[in-house]
Amino acid sequence: MKKDKPKYKQIIDAAIIVIAENGYHQSQVSKIAKQAGVADGTIYLYFKNKEEILVSVFEEKMEIFADNLKDIIQQEISSSEKLYKMIENHFMVLSSDHHLATVTQLELRQANLALRLRINAVLRNYLVLLDTILKEGIEQGEFDHSIDIRLARQMVFGTIDETTTTWVMNEHKYDLVDLTSKVHRLLLNGVKV
Repeated sequence: MKKDKPKYKQIIDAAIIVIAENGYHQSQVSKIAKQAGVADGTIYLYFKNKEEILVSVFEEKMEIFADNLKDIIQQEISSSEKLYKMIENHFMVLSSDHHLATVTQLELRQANLALRLRINAVLRNYLVLLDTILKEGIEQGEFDHSIDIRLARQMVFGTIDETTTTWVMNEHKYDLVDLTSKVHRLLLNGVKV
């Protein structure tokens, strides 16, 4: 499988840097190849086009969020603590890679509708894991049994997402991870009994 090859990862990592620094529309495949240290033609052994690269970037990096969240869900802790760890993990992953944060928070939103739909399909898996935490919290009597899961999911993810976007727009001038407790407290007030 091509995803297991080192050059695939090199291209993904290079694409994140190039797209973050130049914007998606100004990021030619040749710039990505140069950043990756590969020939232009090598890119096409792994990806059909630049759009495919962007979707693959998102798929690869969302796996990190989803895998970490799966581990959090398995822990023997309360749903509230799982929600806290989810927020903290989300902030930690993005604050540790400013290029990735720029791509996920700014560049993915500028893509065309067909591309955004593909990206939303990848994001859906992460949101299903968030639903697991919310449902568990309701079942255990920790969260209000009358909350609408879909609306709660939008509230939780939307708050995390907007907080991160604001941090990116402010050029990382403050510690994103330090906001975990404040965001968690605000969200808990919206879902707890």
